[in-house]
Amino acid sequence: MSFEHIRTDVTDGVATIVLNREPLNILNIAMMEEINTALQDFMNQHLKVLVFRAEGKSFSGGVDVGEHMGDLAPKMIEAFHAMFRNMDKLGVPSIAVVNGAALGGGCELAVYCDMVIASEKAKIGQPEIQVGVFPPIAALVFPRIMGRKKAMELILSGDVIKAREAKELGLVNEVVAPEELEEKAQQFIQKFTGLSGVVLKHTRQAILTGIEDEQERILHKIEDLYLNKLMATEDAMEGLDAFLNKRKPVWKER
Repeated sequence: MSFEHIRTDVTDGVATIVLNREPLNILNIAMMEEINTALQDFMNQHLKVLVFRAEGKSFSGGVDVGEHMGDLAPKMIEAFHAMFRNMDKLGVPSIAVVNGAALGGGCELAVYCDMVIASEKAKIGQPEIQVGVFPPIAALVFPRIMGRKKAMELILSGDVIKAREAKELGLVNEVVAPEELEEKAQQFIQKFTGLSGVVLKHTRQAILTGIEDEQERILHKIEDLYLNKLMATEDAMEGLDAFLNKRKPVWKER
């Protein structure tokens, strides 16, 4: 199947999704729906690994802010969170190859993968707080990866960090020179291609036993908080509008 915003490939048990909406690979609803279609198509195939890559200078600059607002917000959240639910249903080990900035929803997509290999020039972060919202998936997984205190700092400040610091925090597995990223990523992926796909899938499930059920329960709570409480505030609308209009937000609920 051909897509407008992504490319896909399956070779030797490795399913690849390439984000292809340059220059920043901003995730709009149409692009997320394509990713979900690809993930669902992969479920009918015998796979060993799922890989996310990206064209251009960024892995992804995040979700389209214009689709965060008004009646589109629930549809956007549904399409966005469906990507992670479909990744879990697929059940194979996942790897993100991060070749530049992975911010906002782009950071969440990369970090939700089971493993990440990044260029030294990569940077990651969740700057949503600065435009009056929060990152639901990061709120779910950051504390489980790096612990509560650093997760609080990064999500509540919106700080963007470099790949080396991300590795120290456990968000990234390997950091390599930019010119070596493709070669090193392929070597990393090949660690798994010679193994049994069914054994990899069951072993991943064993590692995550208990976590996925808990995550689904908590994600429902986070979705309710995001859509029915946060998005009902004046400051959420103000922050998003300010971003779209390239001005500083004027917070009302201090």
